[in-house]
Amino acid sequence: ENRPIPEPGPNEVLLRMHSVGICGSDVHYWQHGRIGDFVVKNPMVLGHEASGTVVKVGSGVTHLKPGDRVAIEPGVPREVDEFCKIGRYNLSPTIFFCATPPDDGNLCHYYKHSASYCYKLPDNVTFEEGALIEPLSVGIHACKRAGVTLGSKVFVSGSGPIGLVNVLVAKMMGAAAVVITDLSSSRLQKAKEVGADFTIQVKNESPQEVASKVESLLGCKPEITVECTGVQACIQAGIYATRSGGTLVLVGLGPEMVTVPIVNAAVREVDIRGIFRYCNTWPVAIALLASKRINVKPLVTHRFPLEKALEAFETTKRGEGVKVMLKCDPSDHNP
Repeated sequence: ENRPIPEPGPNEVLLRMHSVGICGSDVHYWQHGRIGDFVVKNPMVLGHEASGTVVKVGSGVTHLKPGDRVAIEPGVPREVDEFCKIGRYNLSPTIFFCATPPDDGNLCHYYKHSASYCYKLPDNVTFEEGALIEPLSVGIHACKRAGVTLGSKVFVSGSGPIGLVNVLVAKMMGAAAVVITDLSSSRLQKAKEVGADFTIQVKNESPQEVASKVESLLGCKPEITVECTGVQACIQAGIYATRSGGTLVLVGLGPEMVTVPIVNAAVREVDIRGIFRYCNTWPVAIALLASKRINVKPLVTHRFPLEKALEAFETTKRGEGVKVMLKCDPSDHNP
């Protein structure tokens, strides 16, 4: 990396990056150069699941100092618009977001970021856990939008990293039983490890058959379904599976147009909700990690130094393991 080290503005901090997770979206931009309307037109740095150490602070920064270990929230509003005013800043149309064109991400040695969106990590939370707050935040936001509460029965569709964090968070929020589906038996095994009560390996069942398997394992239809694949058949299964009056949250992003049994959802008053990233989740996640109420460590299955980034991306592309983590700071031995 031969770019000059950036100088932080008054409300920014300069960070020496430490741990950066690879997300499916990073791989998608690398392979296809676009996700929906977001098109890569110029060279772009990837990476948005990250933690690092503060090296320098801007003149207006008071809550951080050099040497502080921080987790980075990648979405920073550029203006205080109507969405910021109601606390839903993730919906701000002009938001800066790491590794979403044209905004650079933080898979590099040095990176500057808005100080307000860097959160100090307690001593008992590792850099790696700090980087995992980003995917964990998707689970927190999705389960909040779904209304998971004491005794909820939950169906999670898809056992990739996002499906797994939804299992972790749903159980943490009081779900009595969580059933999860996937094509891969190894991913379902990982789901068991992080707390799923039941797993279903989908082969070539119809959406209705998947829904009835979910119901028979739980002993009833789930009040909540969290769909993490974006696959048309899975969204269909999610609608059929959800109890009347329940909620289906769509987390996974697939094609823009999908065919779904919308009348089935409508006449049974199944609420369908979307989520876009997250907001106000970093303090919650840090509190959960510091108190050891939630354990994200089993999610990391592969680690690579930054110099082997290509190998790390190839590993993610092949769907090996769960979360691939890159280490940007070779001089530091803190995991």
